[in-house]
Amino acid sequence: MNTSDIFNFLKPKNELENQGETVENRPYIPDELWVKCPVCKNPVLSSDLNENKKVCPKCGYHFRIAARQRIEITVDEGSFQEFDADMVSANIIDFPEYTRKLKNAKINSGENESVITGYALIEGCPVILAVMNSQFMMGSMGTVTGEKVTRAFEYATEHRLPVVVFTVSGGARMQEGILSLMQMAKTSGAVKRHSDAGLLYITVLTDPTTGGVTASFAMEGDIILSEPKALIGFAGPRVIEQTIRQKLPKDFQSAEFLLEKGFIDAVVPRGELKATLAKILRLHAAQNNAEEGEKI
Repeated sequence: MNTSDIFNFLKPKNELENQGETVENRPYIPDELWVKCPVCKNPVLSSDLNENKKVCPKCGYHFRIAARQRIEITVDEGSFQEFDADMVSANIIDFPEYTRKLKNAKINSGENESVITGYALIEGCPVILAVMNSQFMMGSMGTVTGEKVTRAFEYATEHRLPVVVFTVSGGARMQEGILSLMQMAKTSGAVKRHSDAGLLYITVLTDPTTGGVTASFAMEGDIILSEPKALIGFAGPRVIEQTIRQKLPKDFQSAEFLLEKGFIDAVVPRGELKATLAKILRLHAAQNNAEEGEKI
């Protein structure tokens, strides 16, 4: 039997089948109009996702968001005044390819560094804000990152203002070697001086917060909040398992696990964060005013 004989047995195509499903008239939906949730796997309209502050309306998964968007949804409109916007990292130890990676990070994120700092109002409450950016080298902490965070705390101490820090980081920036690790001590010193002045420090941990940032200012807040399901830890779970040769508990290093063990104070959905921060800031301000009245 030759090839032509085989095709003689094929069922002839019914012209009525798949009517209306040709490529030419099939509805076209651009990829940018919808996003697939990595948890529930359902498609979500990009417009709906943005209106819901980048939280999946079907399962509650919190997508990572850029630092500018975080500021926009957290502070009062028009109140943010940025500090040290022109500070940029340099290849101070001549690490191979670091200059190129810094350039790419600036292009991809539209920012000069992995943290944005400044003054803002949250429901009328004045605050110094520091927001880390996962889009700039995964929020890694280099010398400029540490310097900007330190300056923010020093300004807050001088002007007697509370500090709110949103953390997201892969840890210390290896391309800056020991100078990056030194930022852990420098930022912690600034936090301590701010605390000694009797001022409030709130941290909001977002996914992921790891490495040297976790081991320094991220976990030094007077009140530590977190977004749901955020990964929080120093070393990764695989490294820990290989070190201790034990299987780790389910959801180890998740925000909910840390809340259960007493490492953080509350897990707050993104849509409730602004109101929660404002409530804490007002309570602290009222307490300070009461104490000042007693002294008088």
